[in-house]
Amino acid sequence: MVVVIMNASVWTNNSNVTEFNSLQQDIKTNVLIIGGGLAGILCAYMLKQAGVEYTLVEADRICSGITKNTTAKITSQHGLIYDKLIRKFDTEAARLYLQANEEALNKYKELCHNIDCDFEIKDAYTYTLEDNNKIEKEIAALKETGYAAQREDMLSLPFTVTGAVKFPNQAQFNPLKFIASIVKELNIYERTTVRELIGTTAVTDYGKITADKIIVATHFPFINKHGSYFLKMYQHRSYVIALENATDVNGMYVDEAKKGMSFRNYENLLLIGGGDHRTGKKGGNFEELESFAKQHYPNAQIKYRWATQDCMTLDGIAYIGRYSARTTNMYVATGFNKWGMTSSMVSAMLLCDLVQGKENPYEKVFSPSRTILRPQLAVNGFEAVVNLLTPTFKRCPHLGCALKWNPIEHTWDCPCHGSRFTKEGQLIDNPATSDLKIKN
Repeated sequence: MVVVIMNASVWTNNSNVTEFNSLQQDIKTNVLIIGGGLAGILCAYMLKQAGVEYTLVEADRICSGITKNTTAKITSQHGLIYDKLIRKFDTEAARLYLQANEEALNKYKELCHNIDCDFEIKDAYTYTLEDNNKIEKEIAALKETGYAAQREDMLSLPFTVTGAVKFPNQAQFNPLKFIASIVKELNIYERTTVRELIGTTAVTDYGKITADKIIVATHFPFINKHGSYFLKMYQHRSYVIALENATDVNGMYVDEAKKGMSFRNYENLLLIGGGDHRTGKKGGNFEELESFAKQHYPNAQIKYRWATQDCMTLDGIAYIGRYSARTTNMYVATGFNKWGMTSSMVSAMLLCDLVQGKENPYEKVFSPSRTILRPQLAVNGFEAVVNLLTPTFKRCPHLGCALKWNPIEHTWDCPCHGSRFTKEGQLIDNPATSDLKIKN
């Protein structure tokens, strides 16, 4: 196999997003949005449409973080989630979760109708390699919510599956082309890092932003004294390769297994995702994907490869709403569990209502203040304790966990909360807000 590798996503080579100035003075605004990924940008777009004064600030360039590394599947099918939601909550919660994500999908269809962003209607499939019972349970759960899902046993993949759940008429697109179109008239400041929050006043290097309300859309929330997000979430790393001269699979596919693979096409490329692991731990990474491609697509060439990471919640539902039960005028959008496209749109629709004092039918489902008594809480707590007690000079400036060297990507990674740093100590991924001090 000939490998022509770019360590950047296919989207970054196929879009041209507008640049914005940095903040140079004190300003006032009704709503301050911190974070210029897809969720923050959609919040800004929705607020502008609603006639609400807002300002968005981004520490680097907009979409320079996780958004540029998505596989960009727009679907309300988030793995085999609906059976789990009914068991953890109830049928009504599962129905509202589905309805919220269907509304998000339809909003994309509406917005993308007149945008050149390679938008395509595609069917989505969640498949299993071994557990047919899971497929049957998911279809039954979806029937309870009122959604007529379909079962499939033959897929356009290079291996045999035991079964799959099909969601017809979902979508995929180029996220950066989409963003490039909708940001042009938005009020955005790039390279403007929020150093401190004093109430609802944000302090940056060259000016203060006095706001009535704040939306934190920074991927992993950076304010530790409220919300306990450092206990409620961890980050999960995954990898993608884009193959030229490979099969058109004519759909979007994801394995129900935690360490399974995902597939979709973009133009003449086949995107394969997988190699997953908790950030700071070992996993299959690119080697697993390249081995799979060599076996199943021996005549293909790898044109791009990239990695990303996602915030994972305790119960599989994103945290969207009031930052915590004790904070007023502060909101959050985080924990998208690998489904950032529809979750970002749900965030924008929900938060746009909340900051205007409007009721929203999905507020309770996504409330960040819902119960944290889930098995994953113990796992997160154990990881934190172990890494806090691990003796090392290289510690994360976020909460002091011991950093692990990532030999594949040559980075220092935090297994507690997912912050990442270059070999030289420069911050790559939050929740840390400062560079690492490397001791010789």
